[in-house]
Amino acid sequence: MKLAVDPASGRVRLVLPRRAKLADALAWADGHQAWIAAQRARLPEARPFVPGAVVPVAGEPLTLVWRTGAARTPVCDGDTLVVGGDPEGFAGRVERWLRREALRLLSAETAEYAARAGVTVSKVGVGDTRSRWGSCSSSGGIRYSWRLILAPRHVRRATVAHEVAHRVHMNHSPRFHALVAELYEGDADAARRWLRSDGATLHWFGRTS
Repeated sequence: MKLAVDPASGRVRLVLPRRAKLADALAWADGHQAWIAAQRARLPEARPFVPGAVVPVAGEPLTLVWRTGAARTPVCDGDTLVVGGDPEGFAGRVERWLRREALRLLSAETAEYAARAGVTVSKVGVGDTRSRWGSCSSSGGIRYSWRLILAPRHVRRATVAHEVAHRVHMNHSPRFHALVAELYEGDADAARRWLRSDGATLHWFGRTS
C-alpha cells in the first residue's frame, strides 16, 4: 500500500494492491496521520485573489485593487489591476481576466514559435488541468493551463516551444528535444526543473484554503 499527498491539491491518495481489503488499507492509512499532517504542512500557501494581493503575471508583480466606481471588467494600470463591481465577485473577475490574458499571450507566443518551426496550429485554448501544462493534438490544436500566465516568463515560453515542437514530432525522442532546443532561446531543461519543483504553487493561486 502507498500513501501520497498531491502537492497541487493537498488531497491524500491511497493506493492498494489488487487483493488488499479496503478496511485494512484505511486502518493502515489512519495509522499514518502524523505523516499526512507533516506532508500537508509542507504544501504551498493558498494565495486568494483579494484586494491588496500581489500576483505574478507574465513575470511581473501585479497588485490587485478594488475601486469604487471602477469598471467591472478589470483594467491593468501599470503594476496594478483595477477591479470594480460587486466586491463579492472580485475573485471571479480577476480569474476570468487572467484566463483571457493567458489565452492572448499564449496564442501570440504559439504563433511566434510555429512560424520558427514552419508549422501551423489549428487552435489554441486554455484550461485548468492539474496533470499537464500543455498538450498538442494530432489535429494541430494546442491547449495550455491558463496558470502558465503566473509562471516565470522563461518557463511559460519553454512550455510553448515544447508544445509547438510536437507539431513536428509527436513523441519525446532525441529529435524532438533537439527541435525544442532549436526553437527556444533559453535552457528548456531549467524550465522543466522549475515546473517539477515549483509548478504546484501555481495551483494555489485563487484558492482560499
